[in-house]
Amino acid sequence: MRKRITGFSNPTVKAIRALREKKHRKAAGRFLAEGLRLLTDARESGHVPETLLMAEGRDPHPLLDALESAVGAAGGEVLELAPELLGKVTGKDNPQAVAAVFAEWDTGLAAINRTAAPLFLVAQALRDPGNLGTVLRTADAVGAGGLILLDDCADPFSVEAVRASMGAIFTVPLAQARWADFVAWLRGGQAQLVAASLRAAVPHRDAPYTAPCFILVGNESQGLPEAYESACDLRVTIPMRGRADSLNAAIAAAVLAYEADAALRG
Repeated sequence: MRKRITGFSNPTVKAIRALREKKHRKAAGRFLAEGLRLLTDARESGHVPETLLMAEGRDPHPLLDALESAVGAAGGEVLELAPELLGKVTGKDNPQAVAAVFAEWDTGLAAINRTAAPLFLVAQALRDPGNLGTVLRTADAVGAGGLILLDDCADPFSVEAVRASMGAIFTVPLAQARWADFVAWLRGGQAQLVAASLRAAVPHRDAPYTAPCFILVGNESQGLPEAYESACDLRVTIPMRGRADSLNAAIAAAVLAYEADAALRG
């Protein structure tokens, strides 16, 4: 059954709005997502929201009906709000007609199955949530077996990262770890660690990629620490034809991911 909410002072609405801040997300173990397409991707991937928020006066849509039914069947809550109230919750002047609250899930390294695909993406100290979301989207597009975030990355469950992922937050296995724990896990089985680098690197095309291949990119401004690069099995570089000396981290990840995937799939 839908519950209509008319005031921003409603405690449920205030608690949901607070999920835009990391400290409240971590305390609650919940995060906010918006948009019918994104929420449909979540439902089809087995992630049903705990709370569904719908704008009054929205256009009917069968996917929205399916989403509402799934939430009800799972014992969740369906809230109906005025569009301007939903905008205050999501922080957007022109919000989507639907948003939802999801429970965060475990992002330990056990979430990654190294036999699931020939290629995996790894990002170290990414600070921009838009870049993080884009890397997730790339991982989905290239059919990667997962994304591993190392050290102090942006929060993958932030509104900005979830939005930038275009639903890939729900479709791509995701893990978070410190470098030392990641290396210990990686070397516990078969794997090739490949760094995007300028140090003693070979051209990214025709490099000797082997599966399972883990493509590692670094921080947007600092790149990878030298010690991290030294621990890699292969270092590759992307040629820069113009005056720019490097690519955006998310773009570099995409270029390398497609090149390695093509080589690995033959």
